[in-house]
Amino acid sequence: MLSLSVINDILKTDKKIALSEEAVGNINRCHDFLSNKMKNNDTPIYGINTGFGSLCNVKVSSDNLSKLQENLVMSHACGTGEYVPKPIVKLMLLLKIQSLSYGYSGVQLKTVERLTEMYNNNILPVIYTQGSLGASGDLAPLAHLSLPLLGKGNVWIDDKIVASAEVLKKYNWNPIELKAKEGLALLNGTQFMSAYGMYCLIKSHKLSYLADLIGAISVDAFDCNMSPFDAMVHLVRPHRGQVKTAERINEFLQDSELGISEKKNVQDPYSFRCIPQVHGATKDTIVFVDKTFKTEINSVTDNPNIFTGEDKIISGGNFHGQPLALGLDYLGIAMSELGSISERRTYQLVSGLRNLPAFLVDNPGLNSGFMIPQYTAASIVSQNKQLATPASVDSIVSSNGQEDHVSMGANAATKCLRIINNIETILAIELLNATQALHFRRPKKSSLFVESFVESFRTVVPFVKEDRVLADDIHATIAFLQSLSIDDDLIF
Repeated sequence: MLSLSVINDILKTDKKIALSEEAVGNINRCHDFLSNKMKNNDTPIYGINTGFGSLCNVKVSSDNLSKLQENLVMSHACGTGEYVPKPIVKLMLLLKIQSLSYGYSGVQLKTVERLTEMYNNNILPVIYTQGSLGASGDLAPLAHLSLPLLGKGNVWIDDKIVASAEVLKKYNWNPIELKAKEGLALLNGTQFMSAYGMYCLIKSHKLSYLADLIGAISVDAFDCNMSPFDAMVHLVRPHRGQVKTAERINEFLQDSELGISEKKNVQDPYSFRCIPQVHGATKDTIVFVDKTFKTEINSVTDNPNIFTGEDKIISGGNFHGQPLALGLDYLGIAMSELGSISERRTYQLVSGLRNLPAFLVDNPGLNSGFMIPQYTAASIVSQNKQLATPASVDSIVSSNGQEDHVSMGANAATKCLRIINNIETILAIELLNATQALHFRRPKKSSLFVESFVESFRTVVPFVKEDRVLADDIHATIAFLQSLSIDDDLIF
């Protein structure tokens, strides 16, 4: 069974995949059942010997069943917009192979084997971000995923876009002749939304951890009380994420000289004092969405479904992305809150409070210091608020009224990734400010863990003594956060 940690390991270590004997048996059994069923059957079966969508009542002759499937793939390859990031394309391949391997889709074994060879050789179809309604399956993106099977469309080879036909020649592969139902099995499914979701979840877990760490640095930098992180406070309101966040803050700041020093301030602003409650709520959301996607990626999401033991071919709606659309929207909202509270901590740090210089720089006035990075963070936070407007509350009629309710899960997916990438930048800006503020607390120090982390960071971004081009520092900080390797046990 696939899980977030398994997928993360597969991607990080570039593991190769192979079909199990059980999967091979399942695929062959279902394909043979469908082939035999179609030999002496004139009964209309959706997408197998009929048209698609609102053309479901148009019968197609048995002589044209392969052409029907090929036409489906070509006609539905209508993607536009930006390129889907290559790690997500690779995930799409993996998840499509997983779904087809259960043996409810009727595809040929060689079709799944070709997808597997593409995956193992990093032959990644060129796919576009726009075009899916997230309901009839991710039709346009999955059509582009499938085009190389026919020797059509383009693929990524390293960082170059190459015609699929050239790749087939290079590997001495013949184009796949799609059989009955194969095009529909390839295009129906939620692998675009699912791949985005898994990629977003992996990043969200890491950023949730980093938000706690950077928040802890800000706690010391702003000379905050440690009492709000006392375990007793959280055990009387034991939301798991809240408890876990408080535990982390205490671990990060264990034996901090700043933390144990006497405080003049009785209470701290919410952006510091309520880190466990706010960060914790996001953690609980990540866990909920993780559960939804774990179910999805271990499921069959094409249509119709073929049940060989029961001698049934059933047209249903497992391609509908509503569970994913809601989950992606929820994740986007929850992650945007990590950015919102982070920016508030940045604002407090640059405000000239608690014996910190205005805008965290010597000789303010001549130097503007960290005035404008806070503007940048505020701008991105507001963009995230706009992006966090749910896509799943929208729907639009398609296919001449046959497909009259759609999830808009694909839009939720691409928006969610934009939010999460934005969070990385907002946290980077907070880290810049928090480490700068720590300098002005000397000679007092933070914990050994934090001091070691800051020392590592300082090899990338030196202390700001006077004004310089801070965009360079922001970009370097983002790269620093991206480069951090955190044990799965800490983030999942």
